[in-house]
Amino acid sequence: MKNPTGVAPHEALSEAQLRAWREDGYLVLRGFFSPGEIAEAGGEADELLVRHRSLVEVRNIRCRFQPNVETGDCEFECFDPVIDLSPACHRLAVAADLLAALGDLYGEEACLFKDKLIYKPPGVKGYDLHQDYISWPDFPRSFLTVLVPFDRADLDNGCTEVFPGYHTQGLLTPADGQFHLLPIDRVDESDGVPLVLAPGDIAMFDGFTPHRSAPNRSDRWRRQLYLSYNKVSEGGHQRGRHYEEFHRWLRVKYAEYGKTDVYYR
Repeated sequence: MKNPTGVAPHEALSEAQLRAWREDGYLVLRGFFSPGEIAEAGGEADELLVRHRSLVEVRNIRCRFQPNVETGDCEFECFDPVIDLSPACHRLAVAADLLAALGDLYGEEACLFKDKLIYKPPGVKGYDLHQDYISWPDFPRSFLTVLVPFDRADLDNGCTEVFPGYHTQGLLTPADGQFHLLPIDRVDESDGVPLVLAPGDIAMFDGFTPHRSAPNRSDRWRRQLYLSYNKVSEGGHQRGRHYEEFHRWLRVKYAEYGKTDVYYR
């Protein structure tokens, strides 16, 4: 039965889904958001590139850039964070049905920890194999990420690929407070599962689940909202504190490459 908004209310995740989450470290839920919700957020994503064009600058640590594997050009690909720029993305991040599903996974309240919008235009490089967890003193081990695609994500445009089951081994790189890529020999590449998603689908994966994405070899964009959460019992609502720590860390990393004039706006 539909509620007055026209969107089917969240039903508790099944035991089979919860078991798959525990065993595999990822879960896909089809048709979770309505076409209208996704169209609104996708429209705002495009508007951001015009309305906030002045933010897209290599010194602004809100923005990320990646090389184009065809041209070699450095191209803008990500706003991190994004929900303060996009009301529609904010609504998705705190949607009652999404928080309820996450509550099923956690067994307690979920708190938004981080948010970013990756545009991944044609030709842009993907990300090598890694885990999202970083061994900062206060970084929550319950960290997980929800992918919300605004465009179809598939092999052609470099969808995210997860490696099920490895999350049970915890951190697979040194726990030294730094971000490390994961050597490919730490996983069996034949285990990889590409997260082929349609707009409205969502995928969730654990912070210890190894994942990667290939370059976008298509002529289509792969706009995707990445929303990360933690258990309320593990730090509570700490998004603001996380971004303060993250920005301090970024400034140190940029300074190592001689970039000392960075800012956040």
